[in-house]
Amino acid sequence: MRKFIHILFLPCSKATMLMEKRNAQAISRKEDWQLSMHLKICKWCRAYEQKLKILDDILRRKLSQKENTEINDSDIQGFKSKVLKNLDL
Repeated sequence: MRKFIHILFLPCSKATMLMEKRNAQAISRKEDWQLSMHLKICKWCRAYEQKLKILDDILRRKLSQKENTEINDSDIQGFKSKVLKNLDL
Protein backbone atom coordinates (compact mmCIF):
# COMPACT_ATOMS: atom_id res chain seq x y z
CA MET A 1 0.00 0.00 0.00
CA ARG A 2 2.85 2.40 0.88
CA LYS A 3 4.49 1.84 -2.52
CA PHE A 4 1.19 2.57 -4.27
CA ILE A 5 0.79 5.84 -2.36
CA HIS A 6 4.34 6.92 -3.25
CA ILE A 7 3.77 6.10 -6.91
CA LEU A 8 0.48 7.94 -6.97
CA PHE A 9 1.20 10.93 -4.72
CA LEU A 10 5.03 11.12 -4.59
CA PRO A 11 7.25 11.34 -1.54
CA CYS A 12 8.05 14.85 -0.29
CA SER A 13 11.63 14.68 -1.57
CA LYS A 14 10.43 14.05 -5.12
CA ALA A 15 7.69 16.71 -4.81
CA THR A 16 10.16 19.42 -3.77
CA MET A 17 12.49 18.41 -6.59
CA LEU A 18 9.61 18.72 -9.06
CA MET A 19 8.76 22.18 -7.74
CA GLU A 20 12.33 23.29 -8.39
CA LYS A 21 12.34 21.61 -11.78
CA ARG A 22 9.03 23.26 -12.71
CA ASN A 23 10.56 26.67 -11.99
CA ALA A 24 13.48 25.93 -14.30
CA GLN A 25 11.71 24.08 -17.12
CA ALA A 26 8.47 22.44 -18.12
CA ILE A 27 7.49 19.20 -16.42
CA SER A 28 5.47 16.38 -17.94
CA ARG A 29 1.71 16.08 -17.48
CA LYS A 30 2.20 13.03 -15.27
CA GLU A 31 4.67 14.90 -13.05
CA ASP A 32 2.37 17.92 -12.92
CA TRP A 33 -0.60 15.76 -11.91
CA GLN A 34 1.41 13.88 -9.29
CA LEU A 35 2.74 17.15 -7.87
CA SER A 36 -0.70 18.74 -7.71
CA MET A 37 -2.11 15.65 -5.92
CA HIS A 38 0.79 15.70 -3.48
CA LEU A 39 0.29 19.40 -2.77
CA LYS A 40 -3.38 18.77 -1.99
CA ILE A 41 -2.49 16.35 0.81
CA CYS A 42 0.83 17.72 2.13
CA LYS A 43 0.79 20.99 4.04
CA TRP A 44 4.58 21.00 4.39
CA CYS A 45 5.15 20.94 0.65
CA ARG A 46 2.51 23.63 0.11
CA ALA A 47 4.43 25.80 2.58
CA TYR A 48 7.67 25.02 0.73
CA GLU A 49 6.06 26.02 -2.56
CA GLN A 50 5.01 29.38 -1.09
CA LYS A 51 8.51 30.01 0.23
CA LEU A 52 9.96 29.09 -3.14
CA LYS A 53 7.76 31.69 -4.83
CA ILE A 54 8.80 34.33 -2.31
CA LEU A 55 12.48 33.55 -2.80
CA ASP A 56 12.12 33.76 -6.58
CA ASP A 57 10.47 37.18 -6.25
CA ILE A 58 13.19 38.40 -3.89
CA LEU A 59 15.91 37.16 -6.23
CA ARG A 60 14.28 38.87 -9.19
CA ARG A 61 13.99 42.20 -7.31
CA LYS A 62 17.51 42.11 -5.86
CA LEU A 63 19.14 41.33 -9.18
CA SER A 64 17.21 44.04 -10.97
CA GLN A 65 18.16 46.61 -8.30
CA LYS A 66 21.84 45.69 -8.44
CA GLU A 67 22.24 45.94 -12.18
CA ASN A 68 19.66 48.69 -12.75
CA THR A 69 18.36 46.67 -15.67
CA GLU A 70 15.32 44.55 -16.11
CA ILE A 71 15.75 40.84 -15.79
CA ASN A 72 13.70 38.80 -18.17
CA ASP A 73 12.32 35.34 -17.52
CA SER A 74 14.93 33.68 -19.74
CA ASP A 75 17.72 35.07 -17.51
CA ILE A 76 16.00 33.71 -14.42
CA GLN A 77 15.36 30.35 -16.05
CA GLY A 78 18.99 30.21 -17.19
CA PHE A 79 20.16 30.85 -13.62
CA LYS A 80 17.83 28.17 -12.25
CA SER A 81 19.02 25.70 -14.87
CA LYS A 82 22.65 26.31 -13.87
CA VAL A 83 21.78 25.76 -10.20
CA LEU A 84 19.95 22.52 -10.98
CA LYS A 85 22.85 21.34 -13.13
CA ASN A 86 25.29 22.04 -10.32
CA LEU A 87 23.06 20.10 -7.93
CA ASP A 88 22.94 17.18 -10.42
CA LEU A 89 19.13 17.03 -10.46
